[in-house]
Amino acid sequence: MESAVAIAHREPWNKGKIVGQKAPFKPKDIWSLRARLQMERRIRELALLNLGIDSKLRGCDLVALKVRDICHGDQVATRAIVMQHKTRRPVQFEITAASRDALLTWIKHAGLKPDNFLFPSRLHYSPHLGTRQYARILGHWVNELGLERADYGTHSIRRTKATLIYKRTKNLRAVQLLLGHSKIESTVRYLGIEVDDALEISEQTEI
Repeated sequence: MESAVAIAHREPWNKGKIVGQKAPFKPKDIWSLRARLQMERRIRELALLNLGIDSKLRGCDLVALKVRDICHGDQVATRAIVMQHKTRRPVQFEITAASRDALLTWIKHAGLKPDNFLFPSRLHYSPHLGTRQYARILGHWVNELGLERADYGTHSIRRTKATLIYKRTKNLRAVQLLLGHSKIESTVRYLGIEVDDALEISEQTEI
């Protein structure tokens, strides 16, 4: 049992850390990172980056994908539907041509079968890439881009395309569907926009 003194002097877990929403990546950062991964033939990382951007999935859902989730036969599908672990709600996303090429290259390179996890772990105790492993990979990307590591996390990948779509369209409901949020308030918080602005936009974009 911990003493009262030890409990009294316990520091909060987030002392000295930056907490809150992580920043989305800028398009120039994504282009730069893709170019680096392509030149260095980092096949798995390129597939992971591209699918993370396109799918806008949470890290736990992204790393748990199986080949059959995104493939029709021996071809990568243009669209996929995934059941989200957190909300137990399906979410649909488009897979762009560049991502399909990167994924197909990775699947063939790794010799993956339909029932295999898309991103197998290199650690014996885990069947697929873990969220902490994914976070470490992303941390290396942030370092390579010369960005502040504390400002970015795995949700930065999830937020990148959603933020860009919102900036271009101001269609809050569309972004809500793309992110698989059950409540519009969650999308508002996720995008970091003002509630009043969000409600006004929502009323103008009824579907």
